[in-house]
Formats: sequence, structure tokens, C-alpha cells
Amino acid sequence: MTRLYVLLGFIFLFVQLHLNGNLNKYINLKYSYLSVSAIVLLSLLALFELLRLVIRERGEGQRRHRRVLAHDYDHDNVQDHDHAQDHTHSLSHAHAHAGSEEHAHGHSHGPSSKWGKGLTYLVLIVPVLTGVLLPVATLDSSFVKAKGFSFPSVDNSADNPGFHQFLKPDTSVFYGKDSYAKISRKELEEFEGLASVDLNDTTYLKGMEAIYNFPDQFMDKTVSFDGFIYKGEQISDHEYFVFRFGFIHCVADSGVFGMLVDFPQGTKLSDDQWVHVSGKLDTELYQPFKQTIPVLKAEKWETIEAPDDPYVYRIF
Repeated sequence: MTRLYVLLGFIFLFVQLHLNGNLNKYINLKYSYLSVSAIVLLSLLALFELLRLVIRERGEGQRRHRRVLAHDYDHDNVQDHDHAQDHTHSLSHAHAHAGSEEHAHGHSHGPSSKWGKGLTYLVLIVPVLTGVLLPVATLDSSFVKAKGFSFPSVDNSADNPGFHQFLKPDTSVFYGKDSYAKISRKELEEFEGLASVDLNDTTYLKGMEAIYNFPDQFMDKTVSFDGFIYKGEQISDHEYFVFRFGFIHCVADSGVFGMLVDFPQGTKLSDDQWVHVSGKLDTELYQPFKQTIPVLKAEKWETIEAPDDPYVYRIF
């Protein structure tokens, strides 16, 4: 019965994520079909488990019924079949004793088995309870502070393959070197013919990756995008990072993506304040990273309300 409850718990969790619109906080919605498939598969498993329980309960009921009938029959014929009954009882007792030993040997595994089952169910139940009972948090600048802030190409060691990413969306980890070169060049073509590059929810990650890969191709273009403010460290008073949290596939490869923006002198902004910025690209040696990075020289900017969905997703 516990298995059935666990399956129903996971079904409820996935359905709730769909109904509440929170699925996009865990995966790129392009892959939402995977959660739908999980709901269907878990429903089939739950149905199978329910049928198994019903069949087992019916079998136990039939065995109880046969035992009752056998007991009544023996009681009615006890005086006429004393010797036969005694002999049958002895055989039945021996058979039952042997059966109980066989059952104990075949199915009883002692306290350790119970502890193992309990631990397994606990591991399965905890994600369901936390997913249903705990609120889904929206990521903000506190995530950047907690994770630490670094540019992805500063450390390309095997221990730092780009998850979680910062500033530059990097899909190169999903391709071979030659394949990625072809794909990135092809994606650049989507922006090359534009005089003004307005990065919206659909093009944000693809456009940012193209800008970081080919900054020279964007120097004569006006670039605009939305994002939240992150002050960072060792930056002049009028420079702020403008970020969006994004998902390439799921939360495991999520990151905070955007660029450093040089606002007009005297601009005062706060972390997590949302802005729309527009301006021309330049480059700057950013000392904390010891690297030259693209910088947007803001010509126009305004504060805006946070969007209903603060996340952006990679469209391949």
C-alpha cells in the first residue's frame, strides 16, 4: 500500500506543478513533455499497483473462506472420522510447520530488511513532501552572492564545466568543438543583418551567447534587453550588471546571464531592481576576472516592473 501512496504523491506533485504554472522554474518548457510522460507512466504504475492489491486481497478472502468451510466440514464429521481427522491434523500440522519455515526462509529478512525498506520509502517521500509543502522561490541577486560570481571561461578545468553559469550562456559543453563552431556561426546569422538587436524572452540567451562569442559583430549595433540589477564588487559607481536567470535544459544547468552596463554618471540603482536598457556595445578589462568583457554603454534606460516569468529559456 505504501508504494501506491508514493506513486500517487509523485503524480500529485507533477500535476500541481503544471496547474500552478511552476514547472518553468525547474525545466526549460521545451522539455515539458517529459513531465507529462512521467505523469502518464506513474499513473500506469499506480493502476498496476492498485490492481495487484485488489487481486491479492481477493485471494486472501478466498483462502479465508475455504478455511471456514473446511473448519465447518471437520466439525460436522468429527465423531465419524476421529482417526482420519487425527491423521489429517498431524499431516496438516507438519505441512503447515514446514510451510511456515519455508515462508520464513523465503520472505522474512529480519529487521535489516525493514530498515532498508523504510529508508527507501523515506528517500522517495521527502521530495514529494518538500515539493508540495515548500513554496517555490524565485531566484534573485542573493543567489549570485551565495554561489559566488565568476566568468565561465576563467576556469575551464574538468571540475568546472560551466554549471552554474554566469554572464555568458555557454552551450559548447553539449557539442563537440567543430559542431559548436558551426552552430554558433549559424546562430550569429540571425542577428548579423539587424541594425538594432532587441533581446526578448525568446532570443535573450541565444543573443547573449552570440554577443560573447562574436563581440566585434555587434559593435555598430544598438542592443537592448531587460534584466535585474546586481551591483557586484569593484565596479565604478555608475556600472551595474544587468542579469536574467536562464535555463538551458533544466535547473541543473541554469545560470545568471547578462552583461555589465555603464549607466550615465550619477545613476543610483539597487539590487533586484528591474530595468530596460539600450545602448552601444564596447569592451572593458574587468579586473576581478582579469579579462576583457563586453560592456553596454547605456544611452537609454528605464525602470520596469518585474515580468510575470522572470526566467528565460534556451531555444535551440
